[in-house]
Amino acid sequence: MIYLDNAATSFPKPSSVYESVMKAMKVYGANPGRGSHAMAIEGARIIYETRELLADLFNLDDPLRVIFTFNATDSLNMAIKGILKRGDHVVTTEMEHNSVLRPIKELEKSGVENTIVKCGTDGSINVYDLEKAIRDNTKLIVTTHVSNLTGTIFPAEEIGKVCRAYKIPYLLDASQSAGVLTIDMKKYNISFLAVPGHKGLLGPQGTGALLINSDIEVKQLKEGGTGSQSASLDHPNFYPDKLEAGTHNLPGIAGLNAGLKYILKRGTESIYSHEKNLLDIFITELKKNPKIKIYGPESIEDRIGVVPINIEGMDSSEVANILDREYGIAVRPGLHCAPLAHKAIGTEKLGAVRFGVGPFNKKKDIMAAVKALKELAG
Repeated sequence: MIYLDNAATSFPKPSSVYESVMKAMKVYGANPGRGSHAMAIEGARIIYETRELLADLFNLDDPLRVIFTFNATDSLNMAIKGILKRGDHVVTTEMEHNSVLRPIKELEKSGVENTIVKCGTDGSINVYDLEKAIRDNTKLIVTTHVSNLTGTIFPAEEIGKVCRAYKIPYLLDASQSAGVLTIDMKKYNISFLAVPGHKGLLGPQGTGALLINSDIEVKQLKEGGTGSQSASLDHPNFYPDKLEAGTHNLPGIAGLNAGLKYILKRGTESIYSHEKNLLDIFITELKKNPKIKIYGPESIEDRIGVVPINIEGMDSSEVANILDREYGIAVRPGLHCAPLAHKAIGTEKLGAVRFGVGPFNKKKDIMAAVKALKELAG
């Protein structure tokens, strides 16, 4: 199998990730923070070390403001619903995933207003349009860092400057960029950063984090056991316990720990350079066939290794099925949980076949995909 669905979940992972998950299950798989025995202490150590690794990767001062979640959707819901209340206004964009748009639309029912800023046909955002959408009651700006459909890189640092000027918190969805692009929470003025563990961070599914670089209090969405203040019936009001009720996904976090160490050792610059080189080859070759339509920015510098395409006269699901069945190539067709993004680029009725390049793909994988698509296009 040639795996080119890394925008959904990265595969394969470094061998250390699998080993770390199994070690957690077999050697110290007790309940971290819930006991004083050696196994519980080792589990708690791994969890805290992983907070440190995430804080280091994204330049956050306090590891205790790294909140573990089950995925980026969990992180985004936690921030959006934990910050906004009746009478508030939030600004977001057409290129967002449903994990941003659906929580925001749900909050309409409780009196939270929103503005969804239109984007270009290449998936790009005009920062001035974002700024024009700000109102007196705007309490949050939420954008993706990289579109999960077109691979378009948003100017996060520029958006952060606008947020600083208007004193509005900035929530960045780094689902496609974490582990690939350099993200500096302090430099970019990112108040809240949502990341999945299972994509570019190379961890297992069922892991993610919300990093908090703000004094704005995030209201918890659930209460329960935290291993702290157990004598009190009131939920703790300090991070990370406030937002981490219940038992942690220790095996998953142990795997994420190993994925983060791999990234920090290899470097995001190296990973991005590798993926960009493969992306360049892929797009250059596909442009030679007029029956293959490529969506997204023209310049390689404005995108990462996420490429949606369509073949003239063929349904996107049909293309993906043939690639899987006859060529052993894994991709994702359809609307990619981003209906407004598809509308922006004109594929809301067609959908698209999305290719996602990862850190372990090789040139031969890309050339095999190119050959298959050219044969299908005729």
